[in-house]
Amino acid sequence: MEQRRKPRTPREKYGEELRLRRVAAGLTQEALGDLVVCSPTLISHFEAGRRLPKPDDARRVDRALGTDGFFARWLEDLGSKYEEYFASVAELEQQATVIQQFALALVPGVLQTPEYAHALFRAYRPNHTAAELDEAVVIRTRRSRLLDGELKPAIWTLLDEAVLRRRVGGRRVMAEQLVKIADLAEAGRIRLHVLPNSAGAHALMESLLTLMSFQDSAPVAYVEGFLTGNLMDDPALVVASHTAYALALSDALSQQESLALVRSAAEEHVHGQ
Repeated sequence: MEQRRKPRTPREKYGEELRLRRVAAGLTQEALGDLVVCSPTLISHFEAGRRLPKPDDARRVDRALGTDGFFARWLEDLGSKYEEYFASVAELEQQATVIQQFALALVPGVLQTPEYAHALFRAYRPNHTAAELDEAVVIRTRRSRLLDGELKPAIWTLLDEAVLRRRVGGRRVMAEQLVKIADLAEAGRIRLHVLPNSAGAHALMESLLTLMSFQDSAPVAYVEGFLTGNLMDDPALVVASHTAYALALSDALSQQESLALVRSAAEEHVHGQ
């Protein structure tokens, strides 16, 4: 008989209750997905506590299972501090065994120093208070706890050289940000590669991309633009995203060459070049 781990977090309890109600209704994940108008993979993520349904999905779950608004009401108590388009991604990061990220213009959030994050938030918030900026920075940099574990998740970081050159927050802030990335790579906590300007056109020029793999469910891909994001679990799109990442990685510098370039860029920022 299958031994299920006892749910620990509120999201896992939500997912376990969904699983129990689905089974009691005699529905498979595929059948419930058809009623909710989503993929069976997404239902499996809901039940594992990796993702929360959107409000419309929760209402359709209630209709499909005859639960009279139970899951929609419970969802209101599980809100995320992240923007709606990123909330599911933040949840999935905590469960992933492998994260492969590509950044086209700025340092990925999970690697950002507080000073770098502060400069980013200040740049696109024309009206703000110091308290609002501080709260946004705390939420952003809290994601770096992923790096506290020595083994999980394995994090591959692929950076366009433009990320190294754009001086965010001034010379000192940028230098410290790049040193942090290089130190993490040298310590073996992340795998680092840089796509140099000399590579010319490459497979990921159009978007930030994050790929996440899990121990017991299908992988996902995430792309992001200004104030919007798209989390994909369609197998064909995920495979295409992995292919594009592999193509771009094949054009990147080796880890040692990338480390040398990152440290060199940090020195250039320090000296104002």
